[in-house]
Amino acid sequence: MFVLSTHFDTEDLHELEDRLVDHGARLTYKPAEAKLVLGKVNSRARAALDLRCRRVWTEEVKAVSPGTKGHSESAEPPRKRRRVERGPKRPGEQDKVIVIDDSSTESEAEVDARVRPEPASQNAASVLPTSDCHELSSMRQDSVVGGFGDTIKVVKLEWYEDSVKAGRTLALEKYTVYEGRPIERPATTETPQPSNSSKATRKLRSNPSVSQAQKVLSEITRSAKDILERAKAEAPSASQPFSQMRYKPADRTARKFGNRNFVSKGHTFDRDPGVDGSNNVAQPPHLLLQTTSEHAGDPSSDVPDPPLWVKRNIKYACQRLTPPNSPNDSFIELLKKIKLARLLTDDEIGVRAYSSSIAALAAYPFPLTSAREILGIPCCDVKIANLWVEFKNTGRIKAVDDAEEDETMQVLRLFYEIWGVGAATAREFYFDRGWRVLDDIVEYGWATLSRVQQIGVKYYDEFLEKISRTEVESIASIIHKHAVRVRDDGIESVVVGGYRRGKTQCGDVDIIVSHRDEKQTLNLVTDIVASLEEEGWVTHTLLLSLTNSKREQETLPYRTGGGGHGFDTLDKALVVWQDPSWPTKAADLAANPKAKNQNIHRRVDIIISPWRTVGCAVAGWTSGTTFQRDLRRYAKNVKSWKFDSSGVRDRVTGKIVDVERFNSDEPAESMEEAEKRVFEGLGLEWREPWERCTG
Repeated sequence: MFVLSTHFDTEDLHELEDRLVDHGARLTYKPAEAKLVLGKVNSRARAALDLRCRRVWTEEVKAVSPGTKGHSESAEPPRKRRRVERGPKRPGEQDKVIVIDDSSTESEAEVDARVRPEPASQNAASVLPTSDCHELSSMRQDSVVGGFGDTIKVVKLEWYEDSVKAGRTLALEKYTVYEGRPIERPATTETPQPSNSSKATRKLRSNPSVSQAQKVLSEITRSAKDILERAKAEAPSASQPFSQMRYKPADRTARKFGNRNFVSKGHTFDRDPGVDGSNNVAQPPHLLLQTTSEHAGDPSSDVPDPPLWVKRNIKYACQRLTPPNSPNDSFIELLKKIKLARLLTDDEIGVRAYSSSIAALAAYPFPLTSAREILGIPCCDVKIANLWVEFKNTGRIKAVDDAEEDETMQVLRLFYEIWGVGAATAREFYFDRGWRVLDDIVEYGWATLSRVQQIGVKYYDEFLEKISRTEVESIASIIHKHAVRVRDDGIESVVVGGYRRGKTQCGDVDIIVSHRDEKQTLNLVTDIVASLEEEGWVTHTLLLSLTNSKREQETLPYRTGGGGHGFDTLDKALVVWQDPSWPTKAADLAANPKAKNQNIHRRVDIIISPWRTVGCAVAGWTSGTTFQRDLRRYAKNVKSWKFDSSGVRDRVTGKIVDVERFNSDEPAESMEEAEKRVFEGLGLEWREPWERCTG
């Protein structure tokens, strides 16, 4: 018998396994050896998928009435079972008990080889004798209706629970979800990865070599001088397909992805010979270095004179112009997919390195013509050049294809797109909880979700729908009107985010509201949301933060003693928006007083900034992600200042730096002017919002 770990917490899985052993079950941890598979499964498709995840391919067998010889006829003889060597018994151990050595440092394959297979003639009837239930202990093999033959049955967990309650072994028929006959693995099939997090966790915790490897890797990481140097160390892996990547696992995340790992945090690639002794690990192609004389007279070899920021090797995105459209957009889009794969697999260094490379390529004004040209662009190394060579030659990048076709990555992307679910939570859903589809979340974990996550699941499809600029402007106008209603005509607002950078379609609506009188912005967000809720515009308030009001709207202190505070500490509300009116509302309500509003739900962020630092807020919330990050890095490394959306402080003295000249005789007359003063105060050239599209 094999127990599916899907939908089980680690402790619950261990408890169930112990109970089964107490009842005399002959457990195996090798799915291919099992005749009976027990789990929380309710559909045939899901049962077949769970078997494939564990490298067991089957074809469904149609059930027949009892008394028929076998479940189906087959033209082929039964498949021979591979002999598996038995391990030594412990003193006093019964033959039917399986030995699982949790403290072993063997590989999972070595452990599997020692698991005693269930004989082909073994019937499920013998799994339930127990000292706790005397009637069960007297049951014999032939008490279960129907034999197994050469098939595998996937049975609901309720069969075991109901049998215990009944005190006897119940028939399997009404509990059987799926029955299949093992077949050879199809040639074109990619093996999904199982979520056996419990066994992986036990092996990792008990493996002393893992902790030693972690120490070594941490020392290597500390000795690295910067992110790009560590990214360059990974360069040989860039052109490898994800499915062929090899690494030295040093933490739990790495183990989860097996040979399909997308490079986990802190890991280096294993360039040692393969398991068969041959040095056959896939290696990336080396760049072909050529001299310019080789192409003398060839117009295609002419490289345009690079922009000044390339000549000066300027690495901060906030120091260069990045337009919304690049001549290399098709290549950049593929790099973004690799960056997402790195994010979902917990490779923080890779994410930052790819973010820098993508931002630099987006700012480069000419179509790329050679690998040598790429190597001259700041933040772009051999890894990016190799990927471009592959893209130029084939029109695609195999690493991207592998990531998109990988079943694990498909599920992680599905979960990552839930509002309120980040990359770490997506991995938890998949590996720790065994969820594979949205219905799994609803059925097995709804009560464990945060309210934001519940709303994200509920309106999953609606939140993925983009918002037109016209609708963004309409929503912003309504918010502004309500802000004026709860304060006065001195309210000013601006739509930021992708809308201000010129996007034609937006994922959500971000609006900053301010007032020249600081007393008017104190707790303003609470009053705006209450007014919108009263008219029915806001259906759910998922976050209402008054962090800035609680510190009297002062700039975030530099030395707080509490660790990081994130980029934004302003008062804000994250709400779900829905237009309360629709064309047939009156008729619908007349016909059915409980008629539901069919208008789509939208995500809206309302941010409140005091006027003294409104320029910092607008600059931060308008700019692309990498532009924002580099604003903070530039302020820190060049100015020794701490920049965030609530203002600027000196990292040495801790004093506020009035970059917007709020306390001067001529405060900014508009939000845009205040934003320009931020750039001027930081010593940066002014960039229009549509010149900060770094991604």
